[in-house]
Amino acid sequence: MKMACIHRTFFLAFMFVATLLVPSSGGDFGPKQHDVTQKFEEEKLLSTNIAIQGIVYCKSASKLIPVEGALTRITCEAVDEDGFETTPFSFLSEETDSKGYFLATLCPREVAENHVLKECRACLDASPLNNCSYATDVNQGISGALLHSPRFLHNKNMKLYTVGPFLFTSSPPSTVSDGY
Repeated sequence: MKMACIHRTFFLAFMFVATLLVPSSGGDFGPKQHDVTQKFEEEKLLSTNIAIQGIVYCKSASKLIPVEGALTRITCEAVDEDGFETTPFSFLSEETDSKGYFLATLCPREVAENHVLKECRACLDASPLNNCSYATDVNQGISGALLHSPRFLHNKNMKLYTVGPFLFTSSPPSTVSDGY
């Protein structure tokens, strides 16, 4: 009986010490929550070359006519090496071709050193047509279309985003009064 009591005491002491040695997260049997969250945040950042494509039209009555020579603006936010947001920056796409197609590209190395792109938006900037120069917010052409769901082009090591189509019209958008 005395021997059983010693074994039981030894066993309980061993179990107590063992519970102090095992981390509360359950050990190193998988990624810790911090690691999973950090990896998710890193995947959200734009880390490779990016390209934004789309089409710009002039909406005249019920017709959509491609606008040649239109410009779109890409505005991006970035974070520094400590994760703090930096001043947003923007750049223009090349002019649209005869079919209204534009392509804007950006290499993250073009951003300030130690900054990582976080979020970019594309919007209309200018139309060369005097008779169709009013931007509309169709597909966020004014407010800015958020870049999402890229297609990765392995042969170019590039994420390709598609936005739009964006529309210009011949008259300014009507303002609706809310009665005040």
